[in-house]
Amino acid sequence: MSSIKDVAARAGVSTTTVSRVLSQPQAVRPALRAQVEQAIAELGYRPNLAARRLRQQRASLLGLIVSDIRSPFFTDVGRAVEDVAYRHGLRLILCNTDEDPDKEHSYLQLMADEQASGVIYSPTLEGLKRFRPAAWPFPVVMVDRALPDTAVDRVLLDNRAAAQQLTAQLLAAGYRRIALLVGTHSTTGQERQAGYEAALQAQGLAPQVLRVAPTREAGARAAAALLAGPDRPDALLASNGLLLLGAVQAIQSAGLRTPGQIGLAGFDNNDWTALPSVDVTVMAQPTYDIGRSAAELMLQRIADPQRPPRKVVLEGQLVLRGSSRGPDLSA
Repeated sequence: MSSIKDVAARAGVSTTTVSRVLSQPQAVRPALRAQVEQAIAELGYRPNLAARRLRQQRASLLGLIVSDIRSPFFTDVGRAVEDVAYRHGLRLILCNTDEDPDKEHSYLQLMADEQASGVIYSPTLEGLKRFRPAAWPFPVVMVDRALPDTAVDRVLLDNRAAAQQLTAQLLAAGYRRIALLVGTHSTTGQERQAGYEAALQAQGLAPQVLRVAPTREAGARAAAALLAGPDRPDALLASNGLLLLGAVQAIQSAGLRTPGQIGLAGFDNNDWTALPSVDVTVMAQPTYDIGRSAAELMLQRIADPQRPPRKVVLEGQLVLRGSSRGPDLSA
């Protein structure tokens, strides 16, 4: 097989000129470019794409590490990141950690091995506690989850305010025994619990919190236990879309009406939440904007590595539906 040196010799140019024709043809004079291209054709030269990819990898690869790809929240965030990456000619590697801090660490190591330009990710609570930006050879943008003093770019929802608003909506409808299903693995759950508790405390009411794995199955089991207990709550609040789906399944399995016999509200405006048989009041998160903002912050960080970290906080939107209407006091 011909080499780049053979092409340079046939065209009467340097190997640097041949490389420039292959990688940046518009930067080479047309006559000189035609001379090199003729030599390439005559020799049947084919560039080593694998070697070129290795040389360019740091400038062309982004990592996206999410905690649970089954969550529509991360599906939407990932779509936005991919859209921005595609527009800028970047490749994207998607990794799913299943809320496992060890798996999360292994994917961060993979991104280092792949010489990624940067990584956008949603850390587990344990992974966040042990995360050190200086330990990795790439910049990081955190989405959805971060500690207050995390020295990296981050894009977050105002979780405390959003949960406080949802709880206040249930209180205004007349519910008083509101139980919270909250995920155990993230700062997001902690912040939403704080907002829920603040709303109840303002009314002199006691919180009832069940901390569970942030999955549909765990949400269904926890909600079923609450509904079957002797001190059944009159409303449920779920801290993410998967827990909310589990709560809906438990309510329907128990044969309860919502609203009327039990109120319900939660996070994430997924398509199923608007179905007439469900009709759930939710806090809609700007998921696409979260992903887009994270990707844009990453591009800015790559262009200017020394700029101070930025924190972008977005607001949720309350979507009122039938599940949070007042209880049937005659029932």
